[in-house]
Amino acid sequence: IGYHDAFLPDGGNNRLFRPLWYRTFRFIELKIKTDDDPLILNDFYGMFTAYPFVKQAAFKSNDPALEKIWDVSWHTARLCANETYYDCPYYEQLQYIGDTRIQALISLYVTGDDRLMRNALEMFQYSKVPEGLSQSRYPSNIPQMIPPFSLYWVDMVHDYHLFRNDPKFVEQFLPDIQDVLLWFEHRLNNDNLLSNVGWWNFVDWAPSFDKGVPPGVSDGQGSSILSLQYVYALDKASELFKFYNKIPEAEHYKQLANQIRTAVYSNCFDAQRQLIADTRNKSTFSQQANAMAILTNTVPADQQAACMQKTLTDKSLTQCSIYYKFYLLQALRKAGMGDQYLENLGVWKRMVSEGLTTFPEEELNTRSDCHAWSASPMIEFLATVCGIEPAEAGFKTVKIEPHLGVLQNVSGKMPHPLGIIDIKLKRSGSKGIDAEITLPPGLTGNFIWNEKVIALKSGKQTIKSKY
Repeated sequence: IGYHDAFLPDGGNNRLFRPLWYRTFRFIELKIKTDDDPLILNDFYGMFTAYPFVKQAAFKSNDPALEKIWDVSWHTARLCANETYYDCPYYEQLQYIGDTRIQALISLYVTGDDRLMRNALEMFQYSKVPEGLSQSRYPSNIPQMIPPFSLYWVDMVHDYHLFRNDPKFVEQFLPDIQDVLLWFEHRLNNDNLLSNVGWWNFVDWAPSFDKGVPPGVSDGQGSSILSLQYVYALDKASELFKFYNKIPEAEHYKQLANQIRTAVYSNCFDAQRQLIADTRNKSTFSQQANAMAILTNTVPADQQAACMQKTLTDKSLTQCSIYYKFYLLQALRKAGMGDQYLENLGVWKRMVSEGLTTFPEEELNTRSDCHAWSASPMIEFLATVCGIEPAEAGFKTVKIEPHLGVLQNVSGKMPHPLGIIDIKLKRSGSKGIDAEITLPPGLTGNFIWNEKVIALKSGKQTIKSKY
């Protein structure tokens, strides 16, 4: 099953055979049929090829299982990058926006190499069709449209804006961002929800979603998930346009996001279950909808922790796949529950225990045994557990707010344009922490522990916070 290569030796000595394009594999089977003469194999070997990422980040803790997840995630991410990012190195080898956003964040957090991300942002810009949407994957000789992926492209531009002080590069994308957002604005129904959007509105490989599409997208009801993905992009676009002093556009996106937020809450919030339903008829509920509701503040801040707790524990909800757990677990941190992050790594721990050396597209029915979107723990080990995040656009300052969960000690390194951010953390007593933090020259920020904010300067500093 799958790709194979057939070689027809001519009987000469010292012949070299190799495929015309690289192969990715875990096992190789050789089937050899000789004629009158024997065949002598002098050597058989593989040569590794991938984009030349250099891992500059590091993560260690007192739980060795996390280091295994880190290592397998890195191997997965590396194999899914060559001349562009790939969703997978075997099955498709295509640069999909939904996958690429996660891959780009891994690149920023782990390697500091932003060249493939810059290339991807421009590729998706080049892929735009006259109606305003980007194609879902590019470069590709077969056009495919997944409208929510165009929203993720907007999110990716914002990601780059946060992590890199490169305003001229980012500014070129603003007109295309306007086109994408306008395309969706024209498809809001009378209730200010997205419905009858057209094309393939893939959200997640959830078993109850029809080919990955949630309820309400095409039946006129309106989809809370798709609507909130739009809000998520509008919020980020508003920040971008405000940064460039384009105030009318920034205000329009802010107001439109608020209108849709209000519409989703008034139409889809179920008071009895205290959850956001997938549609206004409130017949189905999902982790996906409630994760997006928390990330967009559609659920008020003082209700987010309770909503997240229900989202994690109510098994009647449509569950997130490996892919969408990236957004689910970001919502966990947003709801102030980052210390529970490590308790939600069960799917990755199971895959490691089963002997996987790369993480697949889905835990079951894998199809693709190496899929980059499943490597997202690398991001969160640094962003959630170590707590390292840009505090403002261009990563001009840093916020370090760790969530150790049950861990007793953690160390991490992350590349920054000015150098390496290096942190060592050790619990002190029941609620205290001993921290050694080194920031590169020119970088300052804040360390946050138990809501206490401590200013950080460039260079090495020691913090002892006892409770």
